[in-house]
Parts: sequence; C-alpha cells; structure tokens
Amino acid sequence: MKVTIVGCGNVGMAISHAMLLSEIPDEIVLLNRTKERAIGEAIDLQDAVTFSSKWIHVRGGDIPDAADSDLVIMTLSDKPKEPLLDRNDMAALNLPIMKTWIPPLAKACPKAVFVMVSNPVDIMTWVAWKLSGLPSRQFIGTGTLIDSARWRMLLSLELNIHPQDIRAYIFGEHGTTQFPATSIAVTGGQKIDDSPRHEELFQKASVAAFEIYNRKGSTTFGISGATMKIAESVLRDNNRTLPVSVVIDDLYGVSDVCLSVPVIVGRGGVERMLSPKLSDQEVGKFQASAEHVRAVIDSLGPFF
Repeated sequence: MKVTIVGCGNVGMAISHAMLLSEIPDEIVLLNRTKERAIGEAIDLQDAVTFSSKWIHVRGGDIPDAADSDLVIMTLSDKPKEPLLDRNDMAALNLPIMKTWIPPLAKACPKAVFVMVSNPVDIMTWVAWKLSGLPSRQFIGTGTLIDSARWRMLLSLELNIHPQDIRAYIFGEHGTTQFPATSIAVTGGQKIDDSPRHEELFQKASVAAFEIYNRKGSTTFGISGATMKIAESVLRDNNRTLPVSVVIDDLYGVSDVCLSVPVIVGRGGVERMLSPKLSDQEVGKFQASAEHVRAVIDSLGPFF
C-alpha cells in the first residue's frame, strides 16, 4: 500500500506519524510546497521506522513520486492572518492550492482515494472532485467525523456510557450550519433523549475547534485521529460507517454539494451512502446547510 500525504505542517506531520505507527502502508510519500521541508520530514520519519516492526519506506519528493498511490491525504492550507470565526473564510485562500495540486495528483494517482483535510473541507472536497475529473466516490472530506466524535465524547461523560457504544451523528456542513441528528441518536438500541442538555453539549462540541485553534494555532491530534479512521477503513477495506463529507446526489432533496452524512467507507472510497430517516426539521436543516455551502462555492466564481 502506498500513501501520499500533501502538506508537512502540524496536521500533515501528525497524520504522517500516525500513519507510520499504524504499520499499514508499505510506502509513505511526503509532498510540500517547499520540497526541502518534505525531504527533511521524511528523513526524520524514516529514523522512526527503526523502532517499528514493519519496514516502511518514507521519502519526500515531487508529484511524480506520488504515482499510483492508493491513498492521497490533502492537508495543504494557507494560514489566515486573523483568528478564525468561520472556516469558510479560508475558501478563497485555499482555492489556488487546489487548482495547483489536484489536477496533476489526479493524473498521477487516478485510482487513489483522496481524503481532504484542508478547510473549508466541504468546499475543498467539492472543488477537488470537480478539478480532478475522477469519480465522486474517490473523494472523502473529514467533515463532521471529528465533530461527531466530540459530541459522542461529551454525551458519554454525561450518560456514563463508553463513547464507542453511542451512535450519534452530526450532519451537514463542517461549520456553523451543522446539526445533530438527534432523531436517530441511540445507544444499545435505546433512543438518546432530545433534551436541552444534549443540545448544549452539541453546541460545546461545535465550537471546540475554534477554542483549540485560537489557543494553540491549529487543531492537530483530533483531526489526525479522524483522518486515520478514514484511511484505515480505505486501506484495510473495513467498510466502516463514518459521518464524512461526500458529494451528495439526490439525498434529502440535495444534490451537487459536499456535506457530511453517514457513509460506508472501504477500499473504493464511498462504498455506499446511507439515508437514515430524519425528522422534517432535520431535513430542513440539511437543506439549509446545503444552501449555505453552495453560496460559498458560488462566491468563488468560475475556477476552471
């Protein structure tokens, strides 16, 4: 298995180290806007292979070195000058990055699954798919996987139940219009009450990233874990059910936009999109989220 990670910042390297520790790939390729940084990070990671039970080849290079990768993880992003209030403010900043990197990567790795981490992840996942010319199933954004994990963790502390036993998903945008699908949230087959307290916990989970970002400059370990969950399901063909950002095609009255819904993730990327029965209010929120994301995409103007 060959994995290419694009971007050697804090997030990219946290993912790279986690990937090495997973001992799943045979080869890891690091790419960066500054090639020397990619090479230096690769040498450092290769040293860590000495302490691994699997002999993994790590190297830094250029896009041709990524050829025939099974998985491409995109973390490149420009850093905003001011503290973030809305991830969508980064759309215009990161569009040129996608235009530069995605077409040649898609040409070099036509069978790869692309995992998009760069924000705003819903817009960048949609843009990358459009720029690539590849099937939509090959593009997965981390989306609300991390938000759902935060919400489940807070619910688990409140209910005194292990978070892995809680089935609760956040739908829609990885941003201000996301919402908890409380109508389908369950544990042990029992519905989790739609109480004001659980709504409060959702609100806390939804702003956690901004607290982290404004205190330390980036979210790192949580998003690395979310990315690895997607990567493992692809590389090991685990067929895990994950709430991730994918191209929506006629779901809840929405099409041609990327939003998070539960999907089956496996070797081919999006193996199957699920469509649990939401309440009428939740369907309305999903449609409103789609309109919000579409407005951001339209604000970028034509980019082909």
